[in-house]
Order: sequence, then C-alpha cells, then structure tokens
Amino acid sequence: MRKIAVLTSGGDAPGMNAGVRAVVRTAIYHGLEVVGIRRGYAGLLDGDVKPMPLESVGDIIQRGGTCLYTARCLEFLTEDGQRRGYERLTDLGVEGLIVFGGDGSFRGAQKLHQLGIKTIGVPSTIDNDIGACDANIGFDTAVQTAIDAIDKIRDTATSHERTYVIEVMGRSAGHIALAAGLAGGAESVLVPEVPYKLEDVVAKLQRGVARGKKHSIIVVAEGAGNGAEIGRYIEQHTGFDTRVTVLGHVQRGGAPSAADRVLASRLGAHAVELVMAGVSGHMAATKNGELTSVPFDEVFRAERKPSHAVYQLADILSI
Repeated sequence: MRKIAVLTSGGDAPGMNAGVRAVVRTAIYHGLEVVGIRRGYAGLLDGDVKPMPLESVGDIIQRGGTCLYTARCLEFLTEDGQRRGYERLTDLGVEGLIVFGGDGSFRGAQKLHQLGIKTIGVPSTIDNDIGACDANIGFDTAVQTAIDAIDKIRDTATSHERTYVIEVMGRSAGHIALAAGLAGGAESVLVPEVPYKLEDVVAKLQRGVARGKKHSIIVVAEGAGNGAEIGRYIEQHTGFDTRVTVLGHVQRGGAPSAADRVLASRLGAHAVELVMAGVSGHMAATKNGELTSVPFDEVFRAERKPSHAVYQLADILSI
C-alpha cells in the first residue's frame, strides 16, 4: 500500500482533529502518502482533495470541529454516487480510506469496501450510539460541556429558587442526558429509551419542595421530549417558577477533553495499521481498553443503549 485517504463525515465531534492528526502522522511514519478529502462524501464526489504532509496537522490536536470539514451527501446514498466515489479514489491512486463518523458514514464506507476500496471506520459521534466498542469519539467532551452548563444554571436556579429544564442533544439516544444528569445531580433525567410520565416528574418536584428544596434541575434528551413544552407543563401543574435552556449545538464544539484526544489518537493510528494489514470493511475500536476491529455488519447489528442500572442510580440519588 502506498497511498491512503482520510475524511470526516456526518455530525462533527470533538476529537476528530486529533484522530486525523494520528492518521496522517502514523501513515507518514510508515512511508505512506496521505490525502485529505474535505466535506466528507460530498467532497469526494466533487474532487475536493488535498495532500496532507506532516505540517498539515500541526496545532490541531486541541481544536474542536474538523479541519477537513463535513457535509451531508444525499447523492452518495445512490449506487451511481457510490460508483463515482469509487472511481474518484481509484483515479487518485488511493488504496485505503479511513472514515471518521457514525452509522451513516460507516454505511457509505461499507459500500466503497464492497466496490474494492479498503475501508476502516472510526466511531466519532457525540451521541455515543455506535455499539460494539467501549466509547465513541466526542461523547466525553459533549457530556463535560453539558455538565459545565448544568453547574452554571444550578447557581442561578439556587439564587432565584427556580426549576430549570435543560434540553441536551440526543434524538434517538439518551447517553448525554443520562451521563450529564447523573454527574450534574439532576432531579429527573428523561431519555428516549425509558418511558416516563410528566405527572411523576411533577410529583417528585412537589415532594422535594415539601421537604424544603429550593430549586430543581430536569435534564431531557431532545428525543425524549420538547424542553419548552415540558417546562410549560411543570409550571402549569405546580405553579413553580420554571425556566428552560436548550443547549443545542454548543455541545458539538469546544476543545476535546483529554479522554477524547487519547481515544482519537489511539483509534486513528490503529486504523492506519489495520488498513496496511489488509483489513477492510471494519471499524477500529477499543474493547475493554484494548485495540481491536469489528466488521461493519456486526457494528450495524449492535445496539448501544443507556445502562438501566445507571438510570436507576440517577433516580435513587435524586430522591
């Protein structure tokens, strides 16, 4: 193998830059040429490709977002788009492709694998919903961002004796909400995976006020309910002064945590080693702390749901 490419696709995640840096430097260490594909699969189809020498990844390990940019690409969902992507790579002389992203990005990588390009995926999503591995790049940072916000909001909630509903990201996965809710001491955590009744949330708030509690925090994943509607329901049924904060895309940005930098560096380097060894159609991963790889088919079948035991613990500790 002489030449590989790297791209970032789907939603950006803190740590992607650390991963790209690891790919480029590991590949060059082993004598490979590296090109970067900007704007994901859209950039691949458009030929938006640049050489990536050592200096191209200097001073990026601490930066959030992705230096290669990212974009959605509906055309790549089609057979014609996938064939064009394959032809672009072969015209460039690219023999291996490393893709940072989530489920959709990996499905695109699998199509290129089936067409004959050696592909390795690297799990990168703040939602932490890619299974068959210990963790996804970006999750740790996103949780810390949410906790920082919760801590600040708790200060003003205490000062004004208010109830706050904090909506975090997670359309179909409640990992951020559960981790941030537990670490932030929330009174209730609402996630898509666990059914709930707002009457129970209200009853819990009222029990807290009855024993002298002056403020409360409710953390809700966006896929579990609309924060504004939940806030109105609470205020209407309790009379408590209630405010709503939607954290939104602030959770995607910011400098990656040390944990995300280390994870991304390990997985990026491992992805290069895998593709050099002829492995293809796999995801680079850690399991029980050890580096490994998992076939895409197994990744697609795997489910990562929030731990029920952790959910119960959050409920117990918020009594």
